[in-house]
Amino acid sequence: MSFRIFSNDLRDGGILADAHVLNQFGFNGKNISPHLAWEGEPSGTKSFVVTVYDPDAPTGSGWWHWIVVDIPNEVHELAAGAGSGNGSVPRGALQTRTDFGIAGYGGAAPPPGAPHRYIFTVHALSIDKLGVDAESSGAMVGFLMGKHTLGKATLTVTFQA
Repeated sequence: MSFRIFSNDLRDGGILADAHVLNQFGFNGKNISPHLAWEGEPSGTKSFVVTVYDPDAPTGSGWWHWIVVDIPNEVHELAAGAGSGNGSVPRGALQTRTDFGIAGYGGAAPPPGAPHRYIFTVHALSIDKLGVDAESSGAMVGFLMGKHTLGKATLTVTFQA
């Protein structure tokens, strides 16, 4: 079986639903993190990191919408709403700072124009803990994951304002 990510709320190549869109900056979404699940991780996986990234954001460096690190290797699912409001990530896991400046899920909020891609990725790591805290940026998480990533699986959706 190959490493894959799937969702009850998202379809690879589909359009992000309003439930997962931000509720500010002129958007009226519900800002609920979607259900995500994965299977078929590489042998030797000790933990997972889940990221949501928009490479099309007009920043020169994209936009990190959600980062969950240190997900224990026996966990293979994040419930809908896990990163939102009163949601809860699995015991031992940690949400880190997004480009909204806070930890937790931040939904789509692109400027008007072309569609943006939202890449949901689960990274399988060879270590139990990444060694970051809630203030760590997406760039720092990405840098530290680099030498410990055994594999990754992605699901991409789009949204247009």
